[in-house]
Amino acid sequence: MSHSEGRVPGATAAGLMLIFDPKTMWPLMALRGVLAILFGIAALIWPGITVLVLALLFAAWVLLDGIFLLASAFRQGRAHANWRDCVPSLLAGLVGIAAAVVTVRWPGITILVLAILAAVLLNAAGITEIVLAVRLRKLIRGEVFMALAGLAGVIAGILILLWPLSGALVLTIVLGAYALVSGILLLTVAWRLRRVARSEEVTRSAGVGAGSATRW
Repeated sequence: MSHSEGRVPGATAAGLMLIFDPKTMWPLMALRGVLAILFGIAALIWPGITVLVLALLFAAWVLLDGIFLLASAFRQGRAHANWRDCVPSLLAGLVGIAAAVVTVRWPGITILVLAILAAVLLNAAGITEIVLAVRLRKLIRGEVFMALAGLAGVIAGILILLWPLSGALVLTIVLGAYALVSGILLLTVAWRLRRVARSEEVTRSAGVGAGSATRW
């Protein structure tokens, strides 16, 4: 398997110090995608949602997404990656969990505060995904989908910041549309990573079989 399709220890041509294992990363990416799609569907089919219900749904989504991002950062750390490679996922995960805690602890949250929290989180997650896509461009194929997911987050965050008082309906539609698009893109990345992981397993099995035949 080429370095562009599997686990690459050491430095790449771009100086990236990262051990990236698609086998352990694709399930986390898939879970994030499924969670985003579920939130997006719930938001879009329930346009008349109240601020309180929207806040609770938002809190549940960003809490779980933050946990998955922290798990991703932890896995990169265990793989002895350069600490700078773990920082984007770590920060985005912490921001997501913090946003969830603030939302839940503030039952009378206003649409303005919720909009600001959502915008900050979307920008943090979007920048994280763009950075990760750039760093992994020489390791996997299909990183463009991750970059597009990040770009969608940044655009959605900017739109919310431009019109923070547009109302619960507009905020719900923007968040729902972003979550749906982002979820589909993240699932695409997860599917590609799963293919890489399976190809890696096949290659290893073939190597073991050839080695056994040689010994015999």
